[in-house]
Amino acid sequence: MKARGRPPRRPGRLAALLPAGAGTAARTPFVLLIVVLLGSGLITLLLLNSALNQGSFELSRLEKKTDDLTDEQQALQQEVDGYSAPDALEKRARKLGMVPGGNPAFLMPDGTVRGKPSVATGEETALSAPAEPSRKGLTPFAGPSATPSPTTHGR
Repeated sequence: MKARGRPPRRPGRLAALLPAGAGTAARTPFVLLIVVLLGSGLITLLLLNSALNQGSFELSRLEKKTDDLTDEQQALQQEVDGYSAPDALEKRARKLGMVPGGNPAFLMPDGTVRGKPSVATGEETALSAPAEPSRKGLTPFAGPSATPSPTTHGR
């Protein structure tokens, strides 16, 4: 039985539209293009991965250097703190021949003198400094509330 409404198939007409034997020759450049693209993509990924690894090694090296420098800074800060401690300052001052000062006097902006000055006395030599700091002759700073002296300096 024949199908109605359709013309009969003619294999000769379709064969004329498709060239014979050109199927494998036309695919070769396309396949080569895809292989080259995939290969270059893989090589790019490999180079990117190695660059990231190199950056990671550099980062870990710099972190270790930062830790070492931080430790060195803390050690130096402890050394500075040790030199600026009051007992260490006193020991070094006594080795240099310094003695504790007497009572200070303060000159106020209006020209008045507050406090009564006294002379520093060297009761002990630099080599025979006591282990405990001597508080004899030292007075704490009383600030502006110290008793004013009636003495003024003339200009």
